[in-house]
Amino acid sequence: MSISRRTFLETTSALAAAGLAGSGGAEAQAQQAPEATRPTRPVVIASKNGLRGVARAYELMTTAQADPLDAIIAGVNIQELDPEDQSVGLGGLPNEEGVVQLDASCMHGPTNRAGAVAALEGIATPSRVAKAVLEYTDHILLVGADAKKFALKMGFKEQDLLTEKSRREWLEWKTRLHPRDNWLEGDGEVKVSTRTGTINMNAVNAAGDLASLTSTSGLAWKIPGRVGDSPLIGAGQYCDNTVGAAGGTGRGEANIKCCGAFLIVELMRAGTPPREACLLALKRAVAMTESRLLDGHGRPLYGLSFYALAKDGRYGAATMYQPPPDHAKLTDSDKFAVADARGARLEPFAFLYPHEDAPEPVRRMHQEKLEQLRRT
Repeated sequence: MSISRRTFLETTSALAAAGLAGSGGAEAQAQQAPEATRPTRPVVIASKNGLRGVARAYELMTTAQADPLDAIIAGVNIQELDPEDQSVGLGGLPNEEGVVQLDASCMHGPTNRAGAVAALEGIATPSRVAKAVLEYTDHILLVGADAKKFALKMGFKEQDLLTEKSRREWLEWKTRLHPRDNWLEGDGEVKVSTRTGTINMNAVNAAGDLASLTSTSGLAWKIPGRVGDSPLIGAGQYCDNTVGAAGGTGRGEANIKCCGAFLIVELMRAGTPPREACLLALKRAVAMTESRLLDGHGRPLYGLSFYALAKDGRYGAATMYQPPPDHAKLTDSDKFAVADARGARLEPFAFLYPHEDAPEPVRRMHQEKLEQLRRT
């Protein structure tokens, strides 16, 4: 029996949504922030650290008619080149040996092309190297020393990415924390590093063309060579010019196993609004989580956030846990970045679990971030 692609996608997306409804976290009703339902274009959305970037990308698309991918790369470059921002690029937090290794990927909706790099050292703007892979090769992903060799051939300049600020934090980690922080213990003890640094940005222009981009310094103190979700098409970000774009930040290993960005776009294809698609992807991530990373109530011991932008300009975002009120007030950790005709601003996440349901490792993660903010 033959079946059309449209019927196949509609059927599988509906089945996925039905299965997700009963997955982990279903005992807690998802707390939802108001979603922007009035379509408008252009729109740029990003993780909170992209507030300056969404303003820049929106400006480029509206005043210079910049391509959406070029616009968001310019926006992400603000963070990549800021030595005070330890989430990406220059000054990013290093691996357990004190080496900064960067990942990035991008997709260009109008051409259906993609590019990515992983474990890139010495180049502060992996987003631009990923775009060079997209433009100048028949490949999608280059990694490690060969990714760096490619970047140097393309004219990128090598530099030391470990700032004094990040070096001091790495040395502090080595003296205070468990030396095998990302290694599993034989006694079953779970040790999950909580410091992550990533920026996801998605854009749609006035004509309805889309682009997506994710850049990261990855998990702090990671095992050398570790690659998370950010450079993986369909996990760290995904873009379909007929539907929308999506991306994620947080625990990359959890996102990889549910192909979160791809899942969100497919849910939007089937008619799910962006915010609800993000919440369903979070539930899927919980359902795919191994028991060692769940508390006694089936709730995950990590954080994860998703961002979604539809072709018509609707957008939404959702995060796993609502932060405690004092933490959210000081850090805006309960918000994501948006830029449209109303300007650049932060808007509230929807969340899967209220903060009082957060297990101890997640509460500790929130406290560590708060203490880090106070120190700096």
